[in-house]
Amino acid sequence: MLPTPSTSHVAFDTIYEPAEDSYLFLDTLSDIDESTWLSGRFSPGAFDQGNGPLPTSTTSPSPVVVEVGTGSGVILGFLAANCKAILGRSDILTIGTDVNRKACSATRQTVKVAISDKYSEENFRATPANKEGTNAKVPKPVQPLAVITGDLCSPLRPGMVDILLFNPPYVPTPELPRPPSSSEATSSANGMSKFEIESYFLSLTYAGGEHGMEITDRLLDSIPHVLNPERGVAYVLLCAQNKPQEAMDRINGWGNGWKTEIAGRSGTKAGWERLVIIRIWKN
Repeated sequence: MLPTPSTSHVAFDTIYEPAEDSYLFLDTLSDIDESTWLSGRFSPGAFDQGNGPLPTSTTSPSPVVVEVGTGSGVILGFLAANCKAILGRSDILTIGTDVNRKACSATRQTVKVAISDKYSEENFRATPANKEGTNAKVPKPVQPLAVITGDLCSPLRPGMVDILLFNPPYVPTPELPRPPSSSEATSSANGMSKFEIESYFLSLTYAGGEHGMEITDRLLDSIPHVLNPERGVAYVLLCAQNKPQEAMDRINGWGNGWKTEIAGRSGTKAGWERLVIIRIWKN
């Protein structure tokens, strides 16, 4: 079982605290069937079953992994630290986006700590000892990281994303909170109390508007533009109130080789909130 990244450094006053949906993401990415699928798509020299070789030769570009709406960064940190086990390679580039600057700072720290902890663990377990009687050190991975304050995929170039991760604000609400201004992004909004600022930023983490899908619909619309057209794949979490089958039918209706299926689901019901993670890719 792969370890969950530490978020002990994160202040959750304005940042979403990892919960059942976050952990479902970690379980899905590390599931043997899903990691086998991903390794088959991204490991060097891999072949796509039934479709011939994919562009993942030993000279292929490093996969670009993007989490949209990072919050604490626990999902991005998990994949960054365990990319060798999940993707079959460790030369990845990680990018996070969030409208909350505090979340961006937290994500940067979470990813760095997760990679450092993994490196320390592997060196502790490194064997056998060399002739001097010390363990052979595992090389520290070079994994470029960028965390950008921005709305969904707006900071991303067309076709640049190989793996996109999105745990959206999915709770149905009468309306959406407005996007934060530049001053609010630094929690120094004019005329707002500390409680009002914290409540506002927390509402951004869960409020999904009609059917809980207004933010997710915007993200889905951007997927054909930002994903790598040859090997790009997106993982998006939905709850029962989001009407997952309708969303999947819509994606399958894009045509041009686009497909979607359920990659992970919660094993129990939490009130009305039964969760699924769908995988979206192009054959």
